[in-house]
Amino acid sequence: MAHEFTDASFKSEVLDSDKLTVIDLWAEWCGPCRMMSPLIEELSSEYAGKAVVGKLNVDDNPEVPSNYNVRGIPTFLFLKNGELVDKVVGAQTKQFLKDKIEAHI
Repeated sequence: MAHEFTDASFKSEVLDSDKLTVIDLWAEWCGPCRMMSPLIEELSSEYAGKAVVGKLNVDDNPEVPSNYNVRGIPTFLFLKNGELVDKVVGAQTKQFLKDKIEAHI
């Protein structure tokens, strides 16, 4: 199961982590977001122990999207050692996301 991030847990689980963290910013009403959900689950399992892959619901957690100037969803944030290392907007292929993860592990 992909990790669920929140505004409240973001600092401790993402900013204070030395592992690559990939966050899928999504919403229940977003068709492309729902389409990406199975891929995020797969990537979460495949990269367990190497990277943390999870989701953040933008409707329930408005602070993180605001802090990272997110204007459309799905948006994927790639953070390592508290720093944003990459940002991708829109639905993507699994291979595209894997390539991004591999580039930053």
